[in-house]
Amino acid sequence: MRPSNKSRSRNKGGNRRQNNNSNSNANIVNRVFDSAGPEGKVRGTPQQIVEKYSQLARDAQLSGDRVAAESFMQHSEHYSRMLAVAQREQAEKQAEHAARQAEQAERQAEQQRQRNEQRAQQQQQNTVEQDPDPVDAPQPEVVLAQVVETPENNPAPKRKSRPRTRKPAVSAEEAPSSVAE
Repeated sequence: MRPSNKSRSRNKGGNRRQNNNSNSNANIVNRVFDSAGPEGKVRGTPQQIVEKYSQLARDAQLSGDRVAAESFMQHSEHYSRMLAVAQREQAEKQAEHAARQAEQAERQAEQQRQRNEQRAQQQQQNTVEQDPDPVDAPQPEVVLAQVVETPENNPAPKRKSRPRTRKPAVSAEEAPSSVAE
């Protein structure tokens, strides 16, 4: 159950290994393994290895080799258990993610509802301030006052404009002619 050398060499610090089990199980479903079985190496994802060992177990059983068939079945079981654990963890993570998303959506809906209520209250307050109810609003006192004439009320009389002086019109006889006689 060793990961292939190829995946290890892809790490930039070749001697660094991840010892974090929660992270390593998450990508087991797609990881490629080199399995050293009774008849040599079997390479592939856990699902492919399970299928290969199951096929080898059927072939060994048909040929009458019960020991080899049992060995292949044990190898197949090992990888199927690994695969089941990894799939269960993935399903749990997906369920947790879905629950977090549902909680977030619920919080957002609650915040939106509160904002809508605040807007409605503000609009209601603005309406009350703009159009007070005439029954409840205090009525202004009416004061009768005498009109006093002030200079601002009486504008100054307009001055008459002087007539413009016009130049006398030049008659045709007095005008110099441009035609030579």
